[in-house]
Amino acid sequence: DRQAGRQAEVRANGNMTGLKLQKRLAASVLKCGKRKVWLDPTEMTEIGTANSRQNIRKLIKDRYVIRKPPAMHSRARVRAMHEAKAKGRHTGTGKRRGTANARLPFKVLWMRRIRVLRRMLKKYRDAKKIDKHL
Repeated sequence: DRQAGRQAEVRANGNMTGLKLQKRLAASVLKCGKRKVWLDPTEMTEIGTANSRQNIRKLIKDRYVIRKPPAMHSRARVRAMHEAKAKGRHTGTGKRRGTANARLPFKVLWMRRIRVLRRMLKKYRDAKKIDKHL
């Protein structure tokens, strides 16, 4: 069959072209994707003979087949940008996408203003500076 022929070719050439089955089985056994499976290039003949999950488990135990670590996804640049934005950088007219109302609604500004005034009125009433008959 074709798969056996390809494996024989791999054993002769010593390259990784025909280890599709092994990689697929290893990915299944390791519970990860094929791109996370590392096959030892020095042990190609040994890996090439493995044609069952049991054989793959043995190769994993012998460290000929390894699950690669997850790729790094650093947030360092994002943190630096947020720090700069907290200082007010990168917020000029060229960086704005929404309308002024979308960025800070008029309603919110109104609510803040009215709450300040109402707090002040309450303070004055409590201090007897003003009353209803003024």
